[in-house]
Amino acid sequence: MTTPSGDLRGRREGSANVFRGIPYAAAPIGDLRWRATQPHPKWEGVREASEFGQAPPQAGPTDVADIVSIGGAPEPTSEDSLTLNIWSPADSAAPLPVMVWLHGGSNRMGAGSLPFYDGSAFARDGVLLVSVNYRLGHLGFFAHPALASEAPAHEPLGQQGLLDQIAALEWVRDNIAAFGGDPTNITLFGESAGGLDILALMTAKRARGLFHKTIVQSGGGWLPATPLKTALERGVAAATVLGLTNPDAAALRAVEPKQLMAVEGAFNPVIDGRLLDRDPVSAFARGDFADVPMMIGANSGEDSLLNYGGGLKRFGQIIKPTDKLAAVYPEAEGDKDELVRLGFRDFGFAGPARWIAARPRKSKAWLYAFDYVEEARRDTMKRAAHAAEIFHVFETLDQRPDDSPPATDADRAVSAAMHARWVAFAKTGAPGADWPAYNPVKDAWMVFNSTPGGEVKRGWWKTSLDHHLRKAKVLILLLRARDRLRLVFSAKMPR
Repeated sequence: MTTPSGDLRGRREGSANVFRGIPYAAAPIGDLRWRATQPHPKWEGVREASEFGQAPPQAGPTDVADIVSIGGAPEPTSEDSLTLNIWSPADSAAPLPVMVWLHGGSNRMGAGSLPFYDGSAFARDGVLLVSVNYRLGHLGFFAHPALASEAPAHEPLGQQGLLDQIAALEWVRDNIAAFGGDPTNITLFGESAGGLDILALMTAKRARGLFHKTIVQSGGGWLPATPLKTALERGVAAATVLGLTNPDAAALRAVEPKQLMAVEGAFNPVIDGRLLDRDPVSAFARGDFADVPMMIGANSGEDSLLNYGGGLKRFGQIIKPTDKLAAVYPEAEGDKDELVRLGFRDFGFAGPARWIAARPRKSKAWLYAFDYVEEARRDTMKRAAHAAEIFHVFETLDQRPDDSPPATDADRAVSAAMHARWVAFAKTGAPGADWPAYNPVKDAWMVFNSTPGGEVKRGWWKTSLDHHLRKAKVLILLLRARDRLRLVFSAKMPR
């Protein structure tokens, strides 16, 4: 395979030509750590592309089974990990629709090489699938005064992971035609942190034109971005934990990746005035986002995230299980933990997904809820867990990272039908004629349940989502006011 970057040798696997571990950017090591993503030099000769590149350094459990079960990648990892993987239909006529996948993992763990992100089903159905590695944790979302002072003017600060995603999209734009892909038909899709990052990229001018459709799976939409001042303060605090007081950039770059990743942190997009000039929530509220066809949704059991790290107790201090909340969720029967769980799902995921879908736009948006639990899990699970839809979207039920019994015929029917919706959207810009585009008045959702292909339901979770929207409107107003003050202040600063 000859590309503008150099020659590659992949391998034929079933109905797909597969290319793994393709570098899309220079290794961000040494002086390039925490710098904007740099182009990868062209290579001479034929580069073997049969094995995945290493995953980025990341934080997570120490047990390999636990890491993979929550979307992390096991060792070995490396800072030299800015690679992507391609599954291209072997016998389909070009140009092919392209889908670019951004994995989840709280922007602190994960990799495009995990087995349940295998793109074979997409290639089988005539779609070219690309999965991407990007910098994570304190290597991908880190700001510090020493780094800010040395950064060139206009170079984004504190969100190297987003810059990697943009660089990968630029590589796809420039190279994907060589694999049979259509650079004018790119669907960017991702889950959890990957979905959150897509929402940020939709508001970033630098990313405009690099994708033509989006799918946001459990990406929320009301989680505020981090102001640069806060990001810098967090960077100073992280350096202090590492024993570095007033370090220069060289001292920071000398820290071993494992030491950096062991420090706790929050890894969200940063309002730096360079890549993002306002909070993405504020940008969506004012209509300043990429107006492209969009699918967005949430799972019925997003609260499974609260099972880790004391999340249920922490979130219970935010969504207080009051009598008023109990009236919103009669199905909880007054159970305080259940009230917190349902409130977490709706304020953190379902409510913002509906709000994003309802933003005025020229293009169309489609809203979904994933509410299917595989048959073997129903004795212990009553709602579809966070990330459970991924195995259906990719048709990788046999690659689930646990010891569940094999998928049943009913499970596979739901998986095949849901996967087909994603394929149809990538090919045509719509997920099916029977799925109406979202209209706030009609409030139509596609609910993926035991009916293959899903069922259109109107007013899904309406009472609880309306309750949380009233609270979110206060947050949105505050974020918009903060952004206005920031922009006015920055305009008055000497240049």
